Amino acid sequence: MKRKIITTSDGSKTIQIEEWNEQYHSIHGAIQEANHVFIKHGLLFYSENLNKHLTKQNCDSESNSINILEIGFGTGLNAFLTLIEAEKLNQKINYTGIEAYPVQLNEIEQLNYVDLISTQHKAIFEKLHDISWEKPQDISSRFQLEKQKKFFKDITAKNQFNIIYFDAFGARVQPDLWTEDIFKIMYTSLKVNGVLVTYSAKGSVRRAMQAVGFTVERLPGPPGKREMLRAKKHSISK
Repeated sequence: MKRKIITTSDGSKTIQIEEWNEQYHSIHGAIQEANHVFIKHGLLFYSENLNKHLTKQNCDSESNSINILEIGFGTGLNAFLTLIEAEKLNQKINYTGIEAYPVQLNEIEQLNYVDLISTQHKAIFEKLHDISWEKPQDISSRFQLEKQKKFFKDITAKNQFNIIYFDAFGARVQPDLWTEDIFKIMYTSLKVNGVLVTYSAKGSVRRAMQAVGFTVERLPGPPGKREMLRAKKHSISK
């Protein structure tokens, strides 16, 4: 399918799939959306409200790492913002990005995230995309990344992640990615008290999450979107 680079309302760029009229990030602001949905209501919510026992003294312990699963690694924007936040929080993060169709490097080179977010992290952003797939690798002292090339339905993790960034293409164009079957896999992948955040606020998505055991809340959405969803897991998967 034909793809092109477009500029969103906050000046940051994203990739558009013209046939679907679908973008990798919100046309109302790629960086704004990522910060609002995944950093503010995902990482920071978990760190501040569910991870309060951590201190700067014990953050180096592997047991106190935060494990994040991203559904749709895409342009690497969410991973990049998370890496920078890990440095601010002095928090070790193990990040797994799932992507069946990796973005091409010539497309990555046209994005302007480094210029708008942190020019001092240019080499780090490039490393996110240069490292090989299917192998955990240290990107920085606080951030380990494993990129997995697979379909979401093939995820087999169990009680492994603290946070899931659910950033799949919208249900309008890929409804099969927003079903009870997929959210059951997400529920199984999360640890108890883990959270899943997504930009979507569709009633059918909320009901699918609830059907597999999630407690779901609606939150104010990013610019251009009235609401988003955050789901929490309360009991262990068997």
